[in-house]
Amino acid sequence: MSLEKLDFAEPFFDVLYIYNEQKYQIVPRSIILNLSEEPIQIRHEMLGFLHSTILARITIENCERCLIVENFDKYDDKEALFSEIKRKWIIMYEITKAERHSGVQLYRSQKIKLGDDVEINMAYADEVPLHVGLHRLHWGGPPFREVHTQIIGFGRMQQFWEKDLSTLYREDCLAPGATHEPMCDEKGEYPWHQYEPFTKGIFMATEMQIK
Repeated sequence: MSLEKLDFAEPFFDVLYIYNEQKYQIVPRSIILNLSEEPIQIRHEMLGFLHSTILARITIENCERCLIVENFDKYDDKEALFSEIKRKWIIMYEITKAERHSGVQLYRSQKIKLGDDVEINMAYADEVPLHVGLHRLHWGGPPFREVHTQIIGFGRMQQFWEKDLSTLYREDCLAPGATHEPMCDEKGEYPWHQYEPFTKGIFMATEMQIK
């Protein structure tokens, strides 16, 4: 079986990387994110590229490449979870030193690389509103597609015509298990955008290099 257990979100979340599997059985409630342009078959339905869903007690087929976050909703006391995360993860500004992250209560897990083209991490938004700042450029690395998958809590990905909150033109709401559509074009150019939480919560950021 082509399976790797990833440690970037431990001890809080169990994340698996599945690849080149014709069939894989999912037992506990899990979030599945398809990292392949080949769709994953779920009974008579298909899960497309960089799309996600919640599954349990089912076998998926044609899994070329995907991430699975198992038992993501196992925490009854979320405030206790958030307190522990703040002790272990690093506040975003300490990682990026980006001006827009200064004073922002956003905490990040370690970031890991899968193969030669994908990087993933989780982040915890400890404040509502978060005010992470409108941006078009991303910190570090070559051009990539980035998507956010909601793990706990509720959030939204917002897009703007200009670096001005009054120019909002699109908002994708995110509940646990949901991933927004990639926002960049084929060159990796983004509109002005930001993630803004409705509640305190955790999301997984996935970056895939554009080839």
